[in-house]
Amino acid sequence: MKRNIYFVGAGGIGMAALERYFLKLGYKVAGYDKTPTALTAALQSEGVNIVFDDDPDLIPEDFRKPDSTLVVFTPAIPESHRGLQYFRANGFEVVKRAAVLGEVTRNSLGLCFSGTHGKTTTSSMAAHILTQTPGLGCTAFLGGVLRNYKSNFLLNTDSPYSVIEADEFDRSFHHLTPYIAVVTATDPDHLDIYGTEEAYLESFAHFTELIRKDGILIIHTGLKLKPRPVEGVKVYTYSRDEGDFHAVNIRRGNGEIVFDMVTPKGEIKDIKLGVPVEINIENAIAAIAACSMLKEFDAEAAKAAIASFMGAERRFQFWLKEPGENGRVIIDDYAHHPDELKASIKSVKALYPHRKLTVAFQPHLYTRTRDFAPQFAAALSLADEVILLDIYPARELPIPGVTSKIIFDDIKTPQKKMIVKSDLIDTIKNCNFEVLLTVGAGDIATYLPKLLEELKN
Repeated sequence: MKRNIYFVGAGGIGMAALERYFLKLGYKVAGYDKTPTALTAALQSEGVNIVFDDDPDLIPEDFRKPDSTLVVFTPAIPESHRGLQYFRANGFEVVKRAAVLGEVTRNSLGLCFSGTHGKTTTSSMAAHILTQTPGLGCTAFLGGVLRNYKSNFLLNTDSPYSVIEADEFDRSFHHLTPYIAVVTATDPDHLDIYGTEEAYLESFAHFTELIRKDGILIIHTGLKLKPRPVEGVKVYTYSRDEGDFHAVNIRRGNGEIVFDMVTPKGEIKDIKLGVPVEINIENAIAAIAACSMLKEFDAEAAKAAIASFMGAERRFQFWLKEPGENGRVIIDDYAHHPDELKASIKSVKALYPHRKLTVAFQPHLYTRTRDFAPQFAAALSLADEVILLDIYPARELPIPGVTSKIIFDDIKTPQKKMIVKSDLIDTIKNCNFEVLLTVGAGDIATYLPKLLEELKN
C-alpha cells in the first residue's frame, strides 16, 4: 500500500479535503499549487509540504518512488505541467481526485449531492445534521469551508457514512458509487466540457445509474433529466412546494424563515433556517430528506442542526450588518451561473425589499460568459445598480471577442458601470450603497477585508 500521496493542484478546496483525510490517517502528504493562499498556508501548517513551482526537482525525495507514492491531480491542471509529466514518464500511478473519492464511497455508505447549483450547501447541511446527531456522524468532503467547523473536511472513523459533493465538472462524479444520491438541478453548465445540454443531461443520467442496488435517489421535481437508476433503487422527489418532500406553512419575518416539512413518514414542524434566505428552504429539504433515509435519523436533532447551520464560506455570507433600519449591509455569494445569480439577487431583495441593492459581479470563465451572456445580463437587470468586473479566467485562456462587455451591453438597469477589479474598492466607496451583494466564483471576495477597513475609516 502506498503511504505517500502527492497532490498536483494542492490548493484547490476539494483537494484540500483529501489532503486532510490522508494526513489524519497517517499518510505523508505533499503537493504543488500555482500560488500561495490562506488555504495553502493552513495546509502547510497542518503538515502538507507544498511548493509553488512545477519544477520536478522540487518534488521531495520521499515522493520520488513509484512503488510508494500515489499521485492525485485535478482536471484544472494542464497536461503541460512539468511535475505531472515527470510522474507520468516515470511510471507513477496518477489518478484524478474523483477516483480517490470514488474509493471512499465504495468503502462507506456515501451520501452524494450533485447538481448545477445547491450541491455545496445541501451537502454541507447534511454533513452538519449527521455530525450533530448523537450516534451518527460522518466523514465529509465538501466544496466549501463550513463556518461551523472552519473546514471543508470532517472525519469520523467510527461512522459508516460519508458525505460527498458530487461534482459534474469533467464528469468527476462518474467515479462515485452513491448509497444515497441527490440531484438538485440540471441547468446546463460546463459546456466547454460537454458541448451540448443533451450531453450534460446524459452525464447526470449516467450518475443515477451508479447508485447501489439497495440505494436511494432523491431528485428535484421538474428537471429535464430522465434518471436511470438500477432495479432496487428507491426514488423520491422534492422541491419547495411539491414532491415527496416539500415545505408548507412557510413563515417569514424579523429576519427569520420558519417552515414545516412534509415527508413520506409525516410532518416535521417548525424548521428554522440558520441562514434565512429563500433558496435555503429547498436546500434544507434536500439535506433533511437524504438524512431521513438513515435508520439513526432524529428529526429533532436535524431541526436543531438546520437552525445552528452557519453556512459555507462565500455562500450568502454576511460581511457587514450595521445596526438600524438604514445600516449598510454587505453580503458575499459564490454564485457563478445565471440561475444562481438570479436566485441570489432575488433572495437579497426579499430580505431587504425597500432598500437599494447594488450588485458587484465578477464573471467566471470566458466560456461560461460566452455561453450565457444574455442570461447573466437578465439576472443583473434585477438589481438597482450594477458594478461589472472583468472576467476571472481561472483555468482558461482568453477567447477573442469575449469580455464582460457582452454582458454589460444587455443589462437593462440604468445605473451600471464596467470596471477592472483594481478599481473595485474605490468604486464601491463612492457609490453610496445601501445593500451590497458581491458575487462570483473568482477572487472578488478577497477585496472585502480591505473594503471593510476602508469603510470603517
